[in-house]
Amino acid sequence: MDAARLKTIRIARDLTLDELSTAMGGIVTKQALSKYERGASAPTPRVLIALAKALGVKAIELATPPSVAIRVVAFRKRSSLSKGTQHALESQVTLQLERRVELQELVGQRCEGDVPLGSYEVSDLDDVEVAAEGLRDKWDLGRDPLGPIVDVLEGHCFHVVGVDAPEEFDGMSAVAELAGDPVAVAVVTRNGVCRERQRLSLGHELGHLVLAPRGGLDEEKAAYRFGAAFLAPRGTLLREVGRRRTDITSEELFILKRRFGMSVAALLYRLRDLGVVSERYSQEWRRYIGSMGWKKEEPHETPPEKPQWLTQSTLRAFSEGLISQVDAEALLERPLESNGGPSRRRALAALPRDKRAGVLAKQAVAVADFYAAESADDADDELIEY
Repeated sequence: MDAARLKTIRIARDLTLDELSTAMGGIVTKQALSKYERGASAPTPRVLIALAKALGVKAIELATPPSVAIRVVAFRKRSSLSKGTQHALESQVTLQLERRVELQELVGQRCEGDVPLGSYEVSDLDDVEVAAEGLRDKWDLGRDPLGPIVDVLEGHCFHVVGVDAPEEFDGMSAVAELAGDPVAVAVVTRNGVCRERQRLSLGHELGHLVLAPRGGLDEEKAAYRFGAAFLAPRGTLLREVGRRRTDITSEELFILKRRFGMSVAALLYRLRDLGVVSERYSQEWRRYIGSMGWKKEEPHETPPEKPQWLTQSTLRAFSEGLISQVDAEALLERPLESNGGPSRRRALAALPRDKRAGVLAKQAVAVADFYAAESADDADDELIEY
C-alpha cells in the first residue's frame, strides 16, 4: 500500500485518525492507521477494502502510488486560516489534479509546451505589465476586455478548480509533474465568490505560475499586478478613463466593472497603480467602500464563471466507454443525468490493445482480484460497461 497516498486522501476528507477508525467500524485502531500512514506496517486485504470504503475511493487508489507528483506553487490565505485547513485544501486539490491528469490521458489531451511556467522574468512592476501583455499576445487575446477568463484558461491547459473553503482562503496554484516535466496545472478559487472576485483571483494565480520574479520583487505584489493588468490592459483602460482624473463617480465605476469584470475596489487599485488617480483620492474611496459595507459585497455583483472542461471531458470519456458510470459520477461528484438519445458505448474489444489494457488495470476495484483481468475475448459479441 502507498502510505503517503493514504494520508493525503484522509486529510482531503478532513478526517482524523480517530474518525477514520470509527468510519471503518472500529476494525482497526488509530494507532494501526498511524502505522499504515508511516509505512511501518501494511493492512490486510480485508482492512484495505474497509479503508477504501470509509474514504470513498477504490482500493486500487490506496494500493498504488499516483502517476504524477503535485507541487503547490502558491497558497494565499489570511493568517487566521489554520494549518489543518490548509493541509486539507492542498490534499483535496492534489487528488483532483491527479484525477484530471488521468482523464487528460484517457481522452488524449496533452499540454506539452503549451503552459508557460515561469516564462516571464520580472524585476519590477513595469516588467509585470509587459509580461501580462506578452501572455495576451502569446494567446492571441488582443487588448479588449476579456470574455470569460475560465474559458481562456481551460483553452490553454489550465484546470480551474473550485473548493469549498472558509473566507480566510484566497487562492492556490499547483502543478502536476511527471519525471520533472509539467503535464497539468491548476488555478484554485473558493466556491461562492462573485464573478468579479473570482476573475481577479484566477488572474493572480496565473501570475504566480507564469512569472519569475527577480531582484527581490515581492511575489504577491507581482502576481496581483499581473492579474489586474491581464484583465484590464493599461492602454485599453487609459483610453476609456483618461490618463489623469481628480474625480470619478460610482456610476462610471459600475460601468467599468461590467466591462472589465473587476470589482470597484480592484479597479480603483488599478487606476491608482497607473497614476490615473492619486493615492489620497484612492484612500478616500477605500474609506467610502468600507463605510458602505462593500468590502464583503459590492453592488451589481454577478454569478461566478463555470468551468466546463471536467464535465465535458468526463462525459466524453463515459460516452466512449473509457470510464464506468460509477467513475464518471465520482469525477463529477453528482449522478449522471439521463437526457435520452442514442447510446453508442464502445465495446471493450473495439479499443486499441494498449488502451484496453490500461482501462482494465484502472478499473480493478479490489486488490484481491487486481491481477484477474478479464479476457478481451469475452467482449467480442457484447457491449461491456467498465
